[in-house]
Amino acid sequence: MTGVKLLCVVAAVGCLLAPPARANKSPEDTRCKCTCPPYRNLSGHIYNQNVSQKDCNCLRVVEPMPVDAEAYCLLCECQYEERSSTTIKVTVILYLSVVGALLLYMAFLMLVDPLIRKPDAYTEQLHNVEEDEDARPTPAAAAPLGGPRAGSVLGRMEGAQQRWKLQVREQRKTVFDRQKMLS
Repeated sequence: MTGVKLLCVVAAVGCLLAPPARANKSPEDTRCKCTCPPYRNLSGHIYNQNVSQKDCNCLRVVEPMPVDAEAYCLLCECQYEERSSTTIKVTVILYLSVVGALLLYMAFLMLVDPLIRKPDAYTEQLHNVEEDEDARPTPAAAAPLGGPRAGSVLGRMEGAQQRWKLQVREQRKTVFDRQKMLS
């Protein structure tokens, strides 16, 4: 929920800091693009010019013009293109803000996780598989249900983690028992 609030705040700040839209476009936001195929001794080429929409034609954009310009221009396709650099800038800033917020959140979790997490009694047992069954506590003692975190998300996650660890331990025991029987 806090991520949604953070995203809303970033979007609001981005809208306030974005420059207002201008009636006349800057030269880098408009262009006329003419795509010409190979013709006689000329190779195919794409020509770009910053001209107005009414001047977007082969005669104004293609430079240098070949000797038979009219025949060459009949083969070329010209189209006028516009883009909004303000929209692109705002989108990139929002994207980088979200990625930055996620990185900060990840760093925060990495710092806070050791403080929240309870000491795990099974860490040593997972590394030492050859330990006999009698030394291990029962699963009921491993995940007490009456703890203060039993109803919280963290409590459920820890319970699921303990069940997973128990399954892994049982699988390891089964694999090693089969390996001892086969050898």
